[in-house]
Amino acid sequence: MLPEISLRQASREDVERIARWLDDEEVCSMWFGRYTYGNPIHLGYQPHEILKAPQEMWDRVFDDPLRRIFSIYNTQGEHLGEAQIVVEEALGNAELSLIIGRKDVWQQGYGTATVRKLLKLVFNTYGLFRAWVDVPDYNVPAVKMFEKLGFVHEGTLRQSRPHQGSRYNSCVMGMLSSEFAQRSTLEVAEAPSV
Repeated sequence: MLPEISLRQASREDVERIARWLDDEEVCSMWFGRYTYGNPIHLGYQPHEILKAPQEMWDRVFDDPLRRIFSIYNTQGEHLGEAQIVVEEALGNAELSLIIGRKDVWQQGYGTATVRKLLKLVFNTYGLFRAWVDVPDYNVPAVKMFEKLGFVHEGTLRQSRPHQGSRYNSCVMGMLSSEFAQRSTLEVAEAPSV
């Protein structure tokens, strides 16, 4: 059984934690790694910079309807990470990304629970056609998680990810709305009756 999570609007305290988590080499490498000049790569904003930004800039980043940024919380009210949905309206697509920054809860189902919640938003709330992810192939737990959730390998971006002084491939994996609907129907059918 998956743990319960909630997706909340990001606060400055959440972003402070994201910045600290990305300073950890292991967390950083499982997210997007580092720029060639050394800073952690982060999509949509730079944590250390946005913390110093005026409120107008903060609002532009965190209230963008085409880049939804969420903080991931457990039922005890603890911040665990961040998730993003980047909507490509013209194509009906959404790119998903997530980071569980707390290493003490890795491999406990929080990533899976988060992706399932993101997929419900993408398909049931936003009415989009396709969700996709770009995962470095060295992040084997993430690749396996997306496969288990029903994502299909759609292609390989050759040597697109710098990691520990080398270049690695990344996997583009996707799910269509019809595949999500079929999986959702199967999950309901297989759920034990109460």
